[in-house]
Formats: sequence, structure tokens, C-alpha cells
Amino acid sequence: MTQHSRDVSRRRLLFGGAAVGAATLLTACTSNDTPAASTQTKAAGDGAGNNAPGKKVVIGFSAPAADHGWMGAIHANAKAQAAAYSDVEFKEVDGGSNSEAQRSTLGTLIAQKPDIIVVLPHDGKEVNAVALQAMQAGIPIVNLDRAFPDALASRLVIKGDNYGMGVSAGHFIGKQLKDKGVSNPIIGEIAGLEIPLTVERSNGFKAALATYGFQVNNRRSAEFTSDSGQREASQLLQALPKIDAIWNHDDDQGIGVLAAIKQANRSEFFMVGGAGSKLAIDAIKADNSVLKATVTYNPSMASSAISLARLIAQGRGLGDLTELQVPKELTLASETITKENASSYDKLGF
Repeated sequence: MTQHSRDVSRRRLLFGGAAVGAATLLTACTSNDTPAASTQTKAAGDGAGNNAPGKKVVIGFSAPAADHGWMGAIHANAKAQAAAYSDVEFKEVDGGSNSEAQRSTLGTLIAQKPDIIVVLPHDGKEVNAVALQAMQAGIPIVNLDRAFPDALASRLVIKGDNYGMGVSAGHFIGKQLKDKGVSNPIIGEIAGLEIPLTVERSNGFKAALATYGFQVNNRRSAEFTSDSGQREASQLLQALPKIDAIWNHDDDQGIGVLAAIKQANRSEFFMVGGAGSKLAIDAIKADNSVLKATVTYNPSMASSAISLARLIAQGRGLGDLTELQVPKELTLASETITKENASSYDKLGF
């Protein structure tokens, strides 16, 4: 192989592929079937041969410590998906509890020269420089969930539709209130950590509500944990003696939100959750609390990230696509789970 050919191959590995903004690609790399360990895995591809063993590759993985259910599912899904392939060695490093710790362990991982690294950063901006370092060293980065601000910091971005989550929640709430004839509703919002994806969710929520002539009356910021959800919900309930609807961004912190609502003995409103946890889906089916819907943000994206990382490292594309390389971006759709369709989402609950 000439130097030019090697350079072209390297560029394709690091930067090749077209952007795709649809969840349909997931049929080529993951599944809605949940095995006994509650992970969502499936060997990639179909008759086109993505499932056929290729060259042995080492996939590095880094994500924040599993301090809540969604993040725990991210870790479990990534590990289980890697184990589904005989040609993958999975090398996970401790993402720690903050960006500084993650930068340190990622630096160690880069020095070990894996074929590719999947990274869910604590904060994309704060981990951006280390991702760039990996890319410049010839190690492709698959950026999972929380995006890096620099497009050159990753070969592939795979994430949920944060803006779409807000839009879905806003339309569900807006339609419900319109159908009830509520013309000037009091709407609360309990967001997560103030990072870019949370801002996107709030912007989508605001935009959707505006189409009904509605707005958020009180917005609180929790931290994607049950304790923070209970704390912020308590303050929201104290600030608003009457509420018509609440959107809570995250079902894990929703455990605390529901506890605060029960403690305050409030039930005059309905609530929409976020992510699609098993507890939330069960509560929606039971229909015995204020929680009436949740909008999806599924941790199955970690399974897909591993599958796609494997193909990128092996220089293969997706069998169902004409292009020779894996696309550069994949955004999963956000769907609304209600009592009417909750049973269909049981296998996606984490």
C-alpha cells in the first residue's frame, strides 16, 4: 500500500460517512429484545454480512460512574454488546465522578492504543480536548450522548433527540390541556443537569408549548438523581400552589419527584417523565399516580455505539446502506409512552 493509500484509509476511518438523523438505522445494529440481564443487544447487520466475524479489534469505553439507572444501563448495554462479538476486546476505563477524572483515565486509555474508543463524556466541552488528542493520534472516537462541541473530536456521534424529547413532552401536555379546555395553564418543568443536552430539551419543550399559546411558569434544575428530583420538586410545589402540568426530564430523578408530590399530598395536575424507565412504564400502565406519560431517551444507544464502533474499526459499513462507511451521525427518535401503548415498550424499559 502506498503512503497516499494509507492516508486515504486513515481519513476514511476517522472522518468518513454521511449524517443520518433517523432511528431506522438501529435495525442494523441493535434490537428491542431485552435478555435476562436487562441489556439490549443484538449482533449487527443481516444478510449483508455485518454479523460475520472480522478482524480482531479493541474497543475502549469511557462513561461517567453509574450513579443512576439510565447510566447503569449504558454501562451494562455497552459491555453486553461487546461480549456478543467474538472479534471484539472490550476495554473499559473508570469514567469517575467528574470531567477531570475522566480526562485522566481517557489519557491512559489512549496511551494503550485501542482501535477505537466510545466516549460518553461528563461534559462534552470539558472532555473535548482529550477526544481531539485521540483523533489526532489516529484513534477514532465514537461520541455517545453528550456531544463534543468540536466536530473534529469524533468520527461518529450517536445520541438521543434531546430537542425532540422536549417537543414530544410539550405536545403531549399542550394537547391534553387544550382538550380539557384549560386556556391559561400553570406549567412546571424539572430539568436535569445544566449541560447542553438539558438546554436542548428545555428549548424543544418551550417551542412546542408555544404552538398552543402556553409557557413554562416555573423551571427547576435537578441532577438526574432521585434525591435532587425530590429536592427540586419540593421547591416547585411550594412555589406554585396550583399546577396544571409538569414535565420532569428524567425518570430516575422522577422517583424523587413523585415522592415529593406524594409527601405534599398534591394531585391536581398530571406529569410527563423522560427517558422511559421500567418503573415509569409500570406506573403509567397502573395509572394510579400523576405520571401519565414519558418520552423516550433509551440507553440502547450504548449497544448501537459498540456495534458501530466495531464496524468503523474494521473498515466496514452498514449492510443496509449503499455507502461503504458507517455514517457520521445518528440521532434516535423520541417517542411518547402512554397508558395506551405502554405494553409495547416493556422490553425497552431500563
